[in-house]
Amino acid sequence: MQLSLFPKYDRNQILTDLFQAYYDARRNKRNTINALRFEINYESNLLKLCDEIISGNYRPLQSICFIVNKPVKREIFAADFRDRVIHHFIFNHISPIFEKYFIHDSYSCRRQKGTHFGIQRTAKFIRSCSQNYTRNCYVLKLDIKGYFMAINKSILLKKVKNVLLCQRHSLDFNLQIELELIEKTIFNDPVHDCRMKGQKSDWEGLPKSKSLFYSEKNCGLPIGNLTSQLFSNVYLNDFDHFIKNELGIKHYGRYVDDFVIVHQNKYYLKSLIHRIRKYLHDELRLQLHPNKIYLQHFSKGVQFLGVIVKPHRIYIANRTKGNFYQAIQTQNRIARHHKPTKEEQAAFLSSMNSYLGIMKHYKTYKLRKKMLRKYLSGWWENIFYAKGYCKFVAKRMLLREGFLVLV
Repeated sequence: MQLSLFPKYDRNQILTDLFQAYYDARRNKRNTINALRFEINYESNLLKLCDEIISGNYRPLQSICFIVNKPVKREIFAADFRDRVIHHFIFNHISPIFEKYFIHDSYSCRRQKGTHFGIQRTAKFIRSCSQNYTRNCYVLKLDIKGYFMAINKSILLKKVKNVLLCQRHSLDFNLQIELELIEKTIFNDPVHDCRMKGQKSDWEGLPKSKSLFYSEKNCGLPIGNLTSQLFSNVYLNDFDHFIKNELGIKHYGRYVDDFVIVHQNKYYLKSLIHRIRKYLHDELRLQLHPNKIYLQHFSKGVQFLGVIVKPHRIYIANRTKGNFYQAIQTQNRIARHHKPTKEEQAAFLSSMNSYLGIMKHYKTYKLRKKMLRKYLSGWWENIFYAKGYCKFVAKRMLLREGFLVLV
């Protein structure tokens, strides 16, 4: 690869882009120890990072590994804040390029997409294919086994390079430097240098197919990195086009490794399973999850992205309800033992509003009202008000705005 093929690097531009990446990375991480440590001397840290990028001496630092249990049990590798800046630096440069290649109906880690968009599109597919629920149609839902842990790094890097090299004449950044950062990020193995957070027992019940510690050589991306989310879309992009163009499927949507296909012919959908399985195995070295193949009439409903899509209505899945209940109980335990700190109050708003933000899109008003009135500790009602059971706000903020809160 010749440097002359790409725009000559501009140190000032790289530094400007690093500052933007830093602001993006700290947006929701300002209170973490890692971010605060970086922020103390952030200007000199970014200057040093810029020099490392240009000299080719940048190397990822140690990650923190831990388990989260909601919404499902997952192994997370949290990159050092300095590396998160690099992830945003990469993302800001290449994400707009790959957006041109992605199909309309891949939903994860994309602006103006996401879970709610994917759910609405799935409901639209069913409504359209069944001609407003008047004709038979069927839903096929499939899942890839241990997707993030099975991604082949060499195949992924090749896919990334192919697209960026095709666009090299229209790029406004130095591609050689960018590709070096991308390669170091993809091939970084956090398992060999990570700090474990929590107990060994936290990993009990986690399938080996969902842990980087058991991934095959040269495989696996850490869940928790912004670049992993983008690269997961890149890896399956050709598969998306195979489904849409070669198989000619009109009603298809994918969120990470979960995808749905809607068609009027049940037996045609059944025949697709083998073709999809073969493509994933031969081209991407991936496996369909044998226990997560769902094929049913649309009237039975399909569970997708935390909801159940049925004719004329969308329900919240029981797992989401259970997780909301557990989140409420967690907040109650905090208030039971002491007056919550400002940090704990902020965590309350973040947790509760996250669930309410998901649930308010669907017919859940009675459910939200019932769960908050029945299960939430009255202590929280002293400082927060649930506006329409859609969002919690601090009462002092309402008083500043001149509202009288009645509870």
